[in-house]
Amino acid sequence: MQPLRVAGADGRPTSLLVEIYYDFLTFFEKGGEVLVIIFVSTLLMWTLILERYWYYVSIYPDELERAVESWKARKERTTRAELQLRKALLMRADLQLRRTLALIRAIVAVAPLLGLLGTVTGMIEVYEVMALAGSGNARAMAGGVSKAMITTMAGLVSALSGIVFLARLERNAADLHDQLDHQLEVGQGTRREREAAALARSA
Repeated sequence: MQPLRVAGADGRPTSLLVEIYYDFLTFFEKGGEVLVIIFVSTLLMWTLILERYWYYVSIYPDELERAVESWKARKERTTRAELQLRKALLMRADLQLRRTLALIRAIVAVAPLLGLLGTVTGMIEVYEVMALAGSGNARAMAGGVSKAMITTMAGLVSALSGIVFLARLERNAADLHDQLDHQLEVGQGTRREREAAALARSA
């Protein structure tokens, strides 16, 4: 299969992948250093998001099964020590389910601020051009304006995409935690033991 080719600036056929590569380079040159920081932070955010989905689907079901089997293997499940163990199992599961959500939330919060930083640096470049060449040279000012707009857009797109999936991850974590809470059943026991179990679950 022959690679798809398009005509370059000099009229010669050029690989489409090479064109896309140079388009990306041009895009990052226009956005400046701040755009590179936004790109790296967004890449990290999406890596963490995909890792969480992979954990929920591939790893957590096995951990849930082991925790439930370990709990149901105990003959007595209403003593104070057993209720403390149940609480520890739930806390450990909650920590594992929400392990990287705080970092994702921080990246979502920082992304628009990075876009704002790019806006400020771009406008500073515009004012520097105006100070040197006056306001009549629109071509010289275009670079700063382009940097300001590109970084603002990149920061907002990064934050908006992260907000949507962060909400889904938090909802999934809560649902999975409730599922474990439901499956770790507490034995009936005496009335006093049932009251102790209810107090432990509400704590």
